[in-house]
Amino acid sequence: MSLKKNIDKIIYRESEIEKLLVNSSLLKPNELAELSKELSDIKLITDLAKKKDEMVKELLDLSEVLNDKNADEEIKVIASEEFSNLKEAVNNLERDIQFALLPKDKDDTRNVIIEVRAGTGGDEAGLFASDLFAMYEKLSIKHKWKFEVMEVSETSVGGYKEAQANIIGNGVFGRLKFESGVHRVQRVPTTETSGRIHTSAATVAVLPEVEDLEISIEEKDLRVDVFRSSGPGGQSVNTTDSAVRITHLPSGIVVSQQDEKSQHKNRAKAMKILQSRLYESERKKQQDERSSSRKNQVGSGDRSERIRTYNFPQGRVTDHRINLTLHKLDKVLNGEALDELLDALIVEDRMLKLSSND
Repeated sequence: MSLKKNIDKIIYRESEIEKLLVNSSLLKPNELAELSKELSDIKLITDLAKKKDEMVKELLDLSEVLNDKNADEEIKVIASEEFSNLKEAVNNLERDIQFALLPKDKDDTRNVIIEVRAGTGGDEAGLFASDLFAMYEKLSIKHKWKFEVMEVSETSVGGYKEAQANIIGNGVFGRLKFESGVHRVQRVPTTETSGRIHTSAATVAVLPEVEDLEISIEEKDLRVDVFRSSGPGGQSVNTTDSAVRITHLPSGIVVSQQDEKSQHKNRAKAMKILQSRLYESERKKQQDERSSSRKNQVGSGDRSERIRTYNFPQGRVTDHRINLTLHKLDKVLNGEALDELLDALIVEDRMLKLSSND
């Protein structure tokens, strides 16, 4: 369908919804909320379309000046420059409209559970995992998202074996979903006396948070083990069996929680993570079925896929999926410049979707 036909269809739908909302007293609360949300999304597109139409009219006016044989040459030069700038602006608006018309990922508005785990590299991998976890916390502060630490398992040198957090805010999953995968670091460890550069890795998983009713888990499919919480090095930090390990037998997914002193609270947290992992597993399965090729995706979200390298000696960060390198490693790690990578990944994903829709 052409861009004009798509816009005409949306303008018609906008008028339909506005007529329905005039008699909002006849609507159920959930219908009113859904229509209001749909209208809000539609207006983003129709406002862009109206702006484009105004610019096209200006282009026609400028074209008349440029084709007028009696027009002053100096005015023609100014009109020619304005025409070029306006034409570029119209092209950009058309792309924005096409992006806005793409089907929305219903999960983009969700909160997330983010998991960071040390990979290959021993103590250095654990220190890098803690750096990544801190990076996402700083990004959350920047965006005014709520960052709730769910569990942290520390190493003996202050790094993280694994860490989990619940990030709550508007559109968090849509912003962070491309962070899933293997993050690699190249740097001289603080414990390295010879100054040799080591390569270590940590894995990140970004899971959309789901409600209890969305994922049904039967009790018979669970094996629940309780044990005493442990700290760095495995020493016991709790005298009661408050830590919980839940194994989902059909999928083999295992979730452990031990941060809370209450067994009940640890179980609730573990179930929340299990639900999100099961939901994400099904989501990825459907996504792969829809995609004719991995080339249609910026990233598969597979934790075994290397997505980014953080090179300390050169002060650079490279995202391998889009071949983008930023020479501002410190700013990326403190959350300040991470958005540049995220924006580029989102745009690339949209461009791939546009090309696959052609």
